[in-house]
Amino acid sequence: MLDVRLSERATRDLTDIALFIAEDNPARAQSFVTELENACLRLGAMPRAFPLLTHHRRSGIRKRTYGDYLIFYVVLTKTVEIVHILHGARDYEAILFPQD
Repeated sequence: MLDVRLSERATRDLTDIALFIAEDNPARAQSFVTELENACLRLGAMPRAFPLLTHHRRSGIRKRTYGDYLIFYVVLTKTVEIVHILHGARDYEAILFPQD
């Protein structure tokens, strides 16, 4: 089992998600973010269970879906680093790879 670490960006993503959901449903905002965090933590037990990004395999970034959200992460030697958590409707390739 690998340790799971959220990057600063992923932590900000969770805050943004909570704020967005809280506009309509404050109680659900917290419970959903907790569910997302738990989905991230479970990656430590099965880090290679989800696919590498098809067009960016060399980056080592993998993608896990949770509801309408996408969890992007890399598997390192002793840890799984969550790099971003984004809504699936967003252009994640432009966000993850702005130089392309």
